[in-house]
Order: sequence, then C-alpha cells, then structure tokens
Amino acid sequence: MSMKQTIKGWFGYGFQRNLTANHLTIFNMTACLLSVYQVWSVIWGKLDPLNQMAIHLSAILALTFLLYGYSEKTDTGKSKSAPTVPDYTLALSAIAAGVYFSIKTEWIATRIPIIDPLNLLDLFFGLVFVALTIEAARRTIGFPILLVVFIGFAYTLWGHQLSGLWHHRKFSVTELIDELAFSYNGLWGSPMTVAATFVFMFLLFGAFMKKAGAGEFFFNLSVAMAGRTKGGSAKVAVLASAFFGSISGSPTANVVTTGPFTIPVSIKSGYKPAVAAGIEAAASTGGSILPPIMGSSAFLMAAITQIPYGQIAIAAFIPAILYYLSLLLIVHLEAVKNDLPRPKEESIPKAKDVLKEGWYYFIPFIILVFFLVKGYSPSRTGFYGILSIIVVSWFKKETRIGLKTAFSAMVDGAKSAIPVTAACAAAGLIIAGIMTTGLGGKLTSIVLGLTDGMLIPTLLVVMLICIVLGLGMPVAAAYILTAMLAAPALIELGISPLAAHLFIVYFSIFSAITPPVAVASYAAAGIAGEDPNRVGLEAVRLGIGGFIIPFMFVLDPVLLMDGSIGEIILASLIALISIGVLASGMVGWFLTETTVVERLLLIGSGLLFVYPNMLVAGTGALLVVLVLFSQLKRKHSEPLSSQTQDVT
Repeated sequence: MSMKQTIKGWFGYGFQRNLTANHLTIFNMTACLLSVYQVWSVIWGKLDPLNQMAIHLSAILALTFLLYGYSEKTDTGKSKSAPTVPDYTLALSAIAAGVYFSIKTEWIATRIPIIDPLNLLDLFFGLVFVALTIEAARRTIGFPILLVVFIGFAYTLWGHQLSGLWHHRKFSVTELIDELAFSYNGLWGSPMTVAATFVFMFLLFGAFMKKAGAGEFFFNLSVAMAGRTKGGSAKVAVLASAFFGSISGSPTANVVTTGPFTIPVSIKSGYKPAVAAGIEAAASTGGSILPPIMGSSAFLMAAITQIPYGQIAIAAFIPAILYYLSLLLIVHLEAVKNDLPRPKEESIPKAKDVLKEGWYYFIPFIILVFFLVKGYSPSRTGFYGILSIIVVSWFKKETRIGLKTAFSAMVDGAKSAIPVTAACAAAGLIIAGIMTTGLGGKLTSIVLGLTDGMLIPTLLVVMLICIVLGLGMPVAAAYILTAMLAAPALIELGISPLAAHLFIVYFSIFSAITPPVAVASYAAAGIAGEDPNRVGLEAVRLGIGGFIIPFMFVLDPVLLMDGSIGEIILASLIALISIGVLASGMVGWFLTETTVVERLLLIGSGLLFVYPNMLVAGTGALLVVLVLFSQLKRKHSEPLSSQTQDVT
C-alpha cells in the first residue's frame, strides 16, 4: 500500500474481517478470555478500578486490530480475511501497554496529575494507549468522532491564544498526555468505568439471550400480538425491534439483525420500501430507551449523575411506552390510509401457544428487575441474569446452553463490546479536554446567553447540539459528549438532573435516524434498496414521538413517575392524546383523509398538548374539535360508496 493510499484510507472507516483459520482461533480465544476475566473481575475480583479498566481496554484494542481492517477504501485481497503484520504489532502493543499500566496501577492511582512528573516510559505507554484508542475508534466508528477529538486536542494546546470566554491557561504536550492517560478525566473516566463493567455484562447478557433462542420467541410473540391487524407485518417489526433493541443497545446492530426479516415482509404487505425501512429504523432506535436494559445509555447516565440505575429505568418507563404507542399508531394509520390487507388468519400463531412454548424467556428480565429494585449493582444483576438464561435454556432440548454454546456467547459478547468500548475511550479523551480547560462551564454561559435563559429555546439549542454531536456516533459517545457540554445548562434552569440527562439521552439516541448522517436509517436503506436520505426523513416522520416526548417530561416531570398515582395517570393520558393527535397529523388521516389545513391543525394541536397548561391544552382540544366537525361534515356530504373504508 502506497503512502498516498495509506493517508487516503485513514480518513475513511475500517471494515470487519471474516476471520478464518488460526486468526479466527486467536481472536475467539482472546475474546473468550476477556469475557471470563470480565465476569471474574466484577463479581469476585478485588482489583483496583484502574487495573481492571487497563486490562479491559488493552484486550478490546487487541481484538479491534484483529477483527477490523485498516480501511474499506484501500484494503483488498488477503487483508479482508486476515490481520496483517502491522495489525498484530498494534495488538501486541496494546497488550504491552495494558501490562505496563497494570504493574504501575498503585502509583498512577495515588499520584497527583500534572504535579507528579512522568518518566519517558510513562509518556511512551501513555501515548501508545491514546494513539491506539484513536485508531481503534476510527476503524470501528469512523472519522467523525476523531474530528471532535482533534478539535479538543487543538483547543487544549492552543486555546491559550484565544481571548475572552474561550481563553484558558497554556498546556504542554506532556501535560496533555498526563491528563489523557494518567488521570480520571481521560481514558479512565466514567465512560470507561461503565464500558468495562455494567455495559460489558449486559452485552454478554444479550449474547446469551440470543444463544438461548429468545430472539425467535420474541419475534413469534410479536407476530402473535400484532400480526392479525391492519399493517400487522409492520407492527411486528415495531414490537420485535423493541425487544431486540433493548438488549442490543445499538440501533444499527438492531436494524441489521431484525431488518432482513421485517423490511421485506412489510414491503410485500403493501408498505412503500422507504416507509418499511423507516419503520424498522425508528423501531430499532427506540430500543435504546426501553427499560429495563435501555442499551448502554442508562448505565452511562447512572455513572455520570450518580442516580441509581433502577430509578432511571423506572423513570424512563412511561416515555418509552408513549414512544412505541406513537409509532404503532402511525403504522396503523398508514395501513388504514392505504387500505392495506390483513394477513391470513391461518398464518398467524396464537399468543397463548407462543407463550406456552417460551414463557420462561421472561424469567431473566424479571430477575434483572428484581435485583435492580433490591439495590444490587448492575454488574452483579447482569451476572445473575446470565445464570438464569443458562438455567431456562435447559427447559427445551434444542436451546440448551452447553460449554460450546457458552464459549460462542462469550465471544459474541466481547465482539459486540468492541465499538462501545472504543467509543467510550474516545469520549474519555474529549472529556479530558473539556474538564481541563473548563470548557463545560463556559458552554453553559454561552448557551444561556444565546437563549437569554428561556427554557424552550434552551431545550431546542440542546436538542440541536445532541443531534449534531450524535451524527454518525454510537449512543454512548454522543450521550457522554452532550452530557458534559449541555446538561449543566439545563440544570442551571432548574430542570432536575434526571430529566435533563434523560432529555439528552433521547436526542443522542434519535440522532441515529436524523439525516444527513443517520446510521440506523442508512442500514435500513441498504436492506430495502432505497435512498438513505429518503429513509431518514421517513424514520423521523414515523418516530416523531421520540423528538416530542423529551419536551413533555422536561415540562411535566410527572411523566418520570415524579408525582402521585392520580397525577401520573392524568399526565400520561394527556401525553397519549398529544402523540395520538400528532400521529394523525403526520400521517394525514383522522376519521378520514385530511386536508392540508386539517393536517396542520392536528400537528399544531399535538404540539400544544405538550405544554402542561390548561389554557394551552384547551386550545389544542378546540383545534381537534374543529377538525372533527370538519371531517364529520365532509363525510356526511360524501357519496355513500366512498365511505366504505374501514377506519379501525
């Protein structure tokens, strides 16, 4: 490979190899050992947190260079299925750095950053960890996150030359490496803490669930629950993707897992390809807000805010249900509007038969909820969940998890942890710059200055920051960056930390379907053979609830279970009306097809219901009544033959 190709390839993405022969064996053994080590370290081990994280990161980096090639733009031939000599060199360098940091753990943990000097060996291995983290993030996530990293480095090194609010004291390169690799603001901050403990354990939980046959059960259950209704195939996609997405935690991974089944079936049943792909993208993305697992975002939020994970999961329940009800309603109205046929009855299994066959797959989730509510740590809870999966897998001969299957699940768990850990490590590098230069506090002043301290404009600005920073990034990285930069501005306005961070979680997640870099929509578009931007726009339209519900619970925290039972029920009903009316406006169907004016009135009404004020909500209700009378009048004036379409 020429120097020109090397440079060109570095600005692209890496690619996942199809490992074979000895390379596959080396990867599988390393991945399995990492999983075994992770379980031991968080359940029985008494390691210093820095020691545990250093070994975890070094192993993940080594696996990254074995599994992911240098660049999809330049690599060809043998490198598509086998790591090269430079890849093995980088992998061994990562292991060496991990060993060095493990040996010096006690000294690193007790030293004072910047004050206590680093020797040349310290600087070398610190630089190795930083450089390998950057390359691993590029290969697994892409160049966009590196752009943010390098902007952060540039600001740290040369921000002292700026004036006014952006000025900070001068930092040397040595001080920068010190902050990045030898402090708890950089690589070893809260993102890596979560990635190396909670997140890994739940990724392992998801891998064991798949091996136990839970995926097939939940898909069949989705078919049984929604398959008989209009647009049943698309509703199946929504429910199945919700189940899968909560476990996987990655919108894109969820799309490529369930999409090959749900998208073609939805198209065959009458949905346009862009709509079918948009439904899958919106449903898969929503899995990351669905308790009890919520992907990795809830664990990160718990680590950053110090709010118990169980409290976050409980608070997120009503908003998540509202989102999926909104999506199901839009899918239903699309089917009614286009008069799509119902599936044949004989092709749909009965729910009671499906539950009879696999009811025990709910046991691991019940165990998760039980131990989380009891106050157990997420890591230990995830471990108990894995044990319960192994037990329930033996209820049927075909799904029993033995040593061979457990080995495969451990490999899959470690493999799925690669992009998450790379994202968290890269986010740690960015956080180091934010914390060291004081940029976080300054940005709060900047945001509040732009919005003059008004709540709604501030929420809109933070929403845009989340979406822009989340473009092309995994949920973990997008949330961490925005939480450090924008959450203080929301909290400054009197919003509770729980509501503020959950608001950021939502928009960090839904950036995955927001054009122009909508990674989940791109994945769905590839399966449907459609234009990615068209699919992205459809996904935003279909998933509009995900962009409205965060404003609802910030303006009315009762939706986060912060109130009496009566208050919670009333707020939930008003929110349900809001998303229902908004769904009708987005589709263009109420009692019958809407006019442009009726559609605008419905959308306006849905938005008015968001604000928790009786006068504003009353105005919204009045607009709905106007549309209702308009549609009734038009229906009565239409010929009888045109009123035969079923609206249910």
